[in-house]
Amino acid sequence: MFKKRINYKVPRNLLVLFELLALFLIFAHDKDNFNRNTLILGMALISIIYISSFILLRISTGDNYIFLIVTMLISIGIIMIYRIDPELGMKQIIWTGIGILLFFISYFIIKSIKGWKNWTLLYGGASIALFLITFIFGSRIKGSLNWIIIGKFSFQPTEIIKILLIFLLASYYANYEKYKKVKYGSYCLIGTLYLFIAFLFVQKDLGTVILFYFVFSAIQFIYEENRRLILYNTLFFLISGLIGYFMFSHVRVRFETWLNPWIYIDNKGYQITQSLFAIAAGGFFGTGIGLGYPDFIPEVHTDFIFSAICEEMGIFTGIGLIMLFLILVYRGFKIALSQDEKFFKIVALGISILFGIQSFIIFGGVLKMIPLTGITIPFVSYGGSSMLASFIALGILQVASEDLNLEEIEHE
Repeated sequence: MFKKRINYKVPRNLLVLFELLALFLIFAHDKDNFNRNTLILGMALISIIYISSFILLRISTGDNYIFLIVTMLISIGIIMIYRIDPELGMKQIIWTGIGILLFFISYFIIKSIKGWKNWTLLYGGASIALFLITFIFGSRIKGSLNWIIIGKFSFQPTEIIKILLIFLLASYYANYEKYKKVKYGSYCLIGTLYLFIAFLFVQKDLGTVILFYFVFSAIQFIYEENRRLILYNTLFFLISGLIGYFMFSHVRVRFETWLNPWIYIDNKGYQITQSLFAIAAGGFFGTGIGLGYPDFIPEVHTDFIFSAICEEMGIFTGIGLIMLFLILVYRGFKIALSQDEKFFKIVALGISILFGIQSFIIFGGVLKMIPLTGITIPFVSYGGSSMLASFIALGILQVASEDLNLEEIEHE
């Protein structure tokens, strides 16, 4: 019996139509800054996305919808970034093109090389090496020592360490029967994680601490047989959180502005209150592109781009953005459940959790559901390091989706 082939043509064509409409709206809004180079880059981006989706359908038997979902997220992000700052919008288009290239490179590398599950020590050692390189050669930006600057370019090694952490956990639990025979083997894994967290504490990169902890805790909860270790991990995290609260004044500030930002509206609560004003001003369908005031929000193109999207495109679009992430995470979980090889099962699970937790933290922060952290929305916020690392992770997830019953994924 032949399996019914999933038709990706309709969503791909709808995505191109959406991008052409967005390009027209940007032109209508800002004719002064919309020049020939903008048009060329915009059309190039649309062509790259369409051709990449077409090629992916020919080379991969996996779940090609995850790529379409991500390109939709990218399109919304670029529209908003260009509206806020045309120069940053142009740069984001370039980063997207490089990211798509890295997506295919990582796809072919992961697929062609065997034995990924056997290199546990390599993943741990490479992560520690990247932390040390950051300490030696890193630069402090906005209080956090997590940037390496080379000429005009800068990147965050922690973006690569996120992926290495997932590979470390997948490798450990894929070889769990071997490692659990090693004395204090599971304790060594927890020790390694908290060594990473200690590095991040020194770097004052506390948003990444939360990401690392939740990715580790979720995978540990599923695969760790020694349930006491989960309790120990929870206690360590609570103690670390208390230490971080008392050690770093900006952590206390974020808790204060989370609990009651209105009494600090003219200083430390300004950012979050402006975010709430912007979301409220947009209403359900938004003020329209170019008719809002996203510039009132500091760092609007990175941490608070969701607020700008809600203001000018409406809460309707904001809900759509959240739904796209929910679908992306859902399909990632389906890939993990359908994958037979344990290593790639855990990798798919880890990447899905990473995308889900990272987006939830920033959505919750700008909506004042949880305290703010200095992280970005994957594929939407401006940033080269985040964009490239996210595309590498997506390429790995694409490999993990190979040899799956896609008809089952589609209809379940």
